[in-house]
Amino acid sequence: MSQSRHVPVMLQRCLDLLAPALERPGAVVVDCTLGLGGHSEALLARFPEARLIGLDRDKEALRLSGERLAPFGERATLVHAVYDELPEVLDRLRVPRVRGVLFDLGVSSMQLDEADRGFAYAQDAPLDMRMDQTTGISAAEVLNTYPPGELVRILRAYGEEKQAKRIVSAIVREREKEPFDNSARLVELIRDALPQAAKRTGGNPAKRTFQALRIEVNGELSVLERAIPAAVKALDVGGRVAVLSYHSLEDRLVKQVFAAGAASTAPPGLPVVPERYQPRLKLLTRGAELPTEEEIAENRRAAPARLRGAERIREDAE
Repeated sequence: MSQSRHVPVMLQRCLDLLAPALERPGAVVVDCTLGLGGHSEALLARFPEARLIGLDRDKEALRLSGERLAPFGERATLVHAVYDELPEVLDRLRVPRVRGVLFDLGVSSMQLDEADRGFAYAQDAPLDMRMDQTTGISAAEVLNTYPPGELVRILRAYGEEKQAKRIVSAIVREREKEPFDNSARLVELIRDALPQAAKRTGGNPAKRTFQALRIEVNGELSVLERAIPAAVKALDVGGRVAVLSYHSLEDRLVKQVFAAGAASTAPPGLPVVPERYQPRLKLLTRGAELPTEEEIAENRRAAPARLRGAERIREDAE
C-alpha cells in the first residue's frame, strides 16, 4: 500500500494547537492513534526538540509507521497498545507527565484500503473489522451470535440507525439459513431491508451499520471513555490535548470530558472560589472546529472530522 494515499486530517491545525506546549526542549508528545504515522512525522519534523511516543493496537500499522519514522531514530518510541492503556505505557517508559497528546479517532486509511480487513462497505471482504487482529471477536461473530435485541441496541446506539429493527430482523432471518462471513451479503441485505425513502439520504445505506459493528468489535466508545480523562491526567500544567473525532458519539464524549474539566466545581454562592474548585482545563476551540472546504475537496475522508483542543491550566485538587 502506498503511503502517499494517507493524508493526515487537519494536520496544520493540530500542529498549531499543540505548538505552544511542544516548543520547549525535551517536550514529550503522545500520538495515541499512530496509524501510518502521518501526524507523528509532522510533529517530529516541526518540533525538533520533542520526543514522541506512538501507540497503536494494529501491529501492521506499527510496522509501517516504524519504517516511516525510522529517520527520527531515538526520538520516536512506538508501542503496541490500545489508547486507554496510556497510563500503563507512560509508567513503563518512566515518563511521569507529557506536554502534548493527540488522538485521531478515524479508522486508519490503511485499514480501509486493505480489502481483507472488512472495514469498507464498498468492496466485498471477510467481516472482520478488528483493529488488532490478534485478539477479540470479529464482526461476523457479532452478527451471527448476538441476540436480536442486543443487535438492535448496537445499531441504534453506535450507528444512530433509525431502521435498526428492520435491518436486524432481516439479519436474524438470513443468519438462520447461513451464517454471515462477507461484507457484500450484508450490504445487499441492508439495501433490501430499507424503505425507499431511507435509501435516498446520506450516502451508502450500509454506512451506519458498519460503523456500529466496528465500534462494538473494537469497544471504541468504552476505550475512549477511559482514554480521554487519562490523557488529561497525564498532561503537565501548560500541556495540551487535541482530539479529532469523526462521528457525533465520539465528539460528545470528548466535549463532556473537556467541559467538565473547564468548569468550576465550587458550590454556588462562594464569594471567593478556592483553588481546589477552580477549572483544570482551558478550552482551545470554540465548540468543535471543522476542516476547511479546500481540505475536504482534497481529502474526502476529512469531511466528518471535528477537532477539539484543551490546555491543562492547574493540577488536580488533592
